[in-house]
Amino acid sequence: MRRVNIWSMAMLVLIVASGTALLWGRPLIVGRLMLPATSLAAAGGMSAALCGLGLVTSLRRQCRFLIQFIETTDLDRRTSSAGEVAPTLGPLGRSIDGLLDRVADMTERVTGRVKELEIHLKVATAERQHAQAVLYSLSDAVLVTDLFDEVVLANESAARTLEFDLKRSRRSPVDRVLDDEDLVAMIRDMRKSDSHGGKRIVEHKITSPAGEKTYKVTLSCVPGTEGEVGGVVAVLHDVTREREVAEMKNDFVSSVSHELRTPLASIHAYVEMLIDGEARDEKTAQEFYEIIRTEAQRLGRLIDNILNISRIESGLVKVNKQPQSLTVVMKDAIEVIAPQARLKGLSIVEKLTPVFYQTRADKDMLYQAVLNLLSNAVKYTPQGGTITVETEVDEAHGRVVGRIRDTGAGIPPKDLPFVFDKFYRVEANNHMAKGTGLGLSLVRHIIETVHQGRIVVDSQVGKGSCFGFELELCK
Repeated sequence: MRRVNIWSMAMLVLIVASGTALLWGRPLIVGRLMLPATSLAAAGGMSAALCGLGLVTSLRRQCRFLIQFIETTDLDRRTSSAGEVAPTLGPLGRSIDGLLDRVADMTERVTGRVKELEIHLKVATAERQHAQAVLYSLSDAVLVTDLFDEVVLANESAARTLEFDLKRSRRSPVDRVLDDEDLVAMIRDMRKSDSHGGKRIVEHKITSPAGEKTYKVTLSCVPGTEGEVGGVVAVLHDVTREREVAEMKNDFVSSVSHELRTPLASIHAYVEMLIDGEARDEKTAQEFYEIIRTEAQRLGRLIDNILNISRIESGLVKVNKQPQSLTVVMKDAIEVIAPQARLKGLSIVEKLTPVFYQTRADKDMLYQAVLNLLSNAVKYTPQGGTITVETEVDEAHGRVVGRIRDTGAGIPPKDLPFVFDKFYRVEANNHMAKGTGLGLSLVRHIIETVHQGRIVVDSQVGKGSCFGFELELCK
């Protein structure tokens, strides 16, 4: 039987037991002797090592060593030199076995908890990265502040819109990050309002070197601890274009109403005069009828132009593009406008290319555009003037060009950029002819939107104007 030093074995047991007792926070009981855990830890020198998972790992190694020691050593009996048998250590061995089982079980629980926390950490990290990716991909500007009005999160759109350095803004006071005092005041007021779950939506204008833009600012409170407001989220959505479109719609409705009212008023007035019997002879009655017919035709043209422009802008117009000769379209329009030109004593000069040069176009729509340009030339050219209609082929660039020149009143330079706008009329020439201001707008839509061409204008006051357009040449 192998003999061992019982005091060395006891010291090893006390070391292991002291670590376990300190871990559990309980005293160690050996037989009838109770030893405090803290004193045992001091005696064993384990107080510095018993922390977290490192403690469990160290203690586990010691336990394994003790198990191996016990398995290879006879602890049941020890024979003295006098032949007497020493007291057995069986009860102490069994206590150590139970102690080791409890330590092993606790080690497994701690290890499992550590793995669980690692999984939670990975999930939280993935969710945070996903949220940041979504935030940075937003086109709207997003700015998040905390309880102390410091910037904790912002995206690149916010940095561009509000003009600040994204890298240096984190954990900086919002009033140092933003130069916009009104926006800073809105963020602070929202935080102080203690509005849980609520939001505020306001319109705010921001001026930059690129111009003034209008933003819809949505402010929401971030929940904090103990029911307090933990910060504010500000989202800025650019509504500049929407406001411009709304204003354009309002102007369009106003202009249409005005243009419709004029011919309707004339028709209404002359109808009432006919009813009242003011046309006492056939000649006067015919004059009234002619005025009513003219105003009704004007009203019809106005409505047709509005509908055509609306269909083109909305993409609902049916386009039938076929190879067409621009020269043929020009000749057809000249034949229709020639009687009006002769009544004013105007001469029409044709400078047209051969008919075999063609472009892919909708003949009816292209004809309408050319006719509108010729009609304007006749209206604004005084008696004795000249209208020149010409076509030109640029084979090098694959383009066919049409031009209509007149020797009319011309367009002032300040009006040239706006002549193709809806309902725009040159004030200096209003006395020369009536109009709705939709003709040139329709021409531009037909040339540029429907046929992907280009239209230009060149004019000098008192010398006349030249409207030219380019279309793609068929190969």
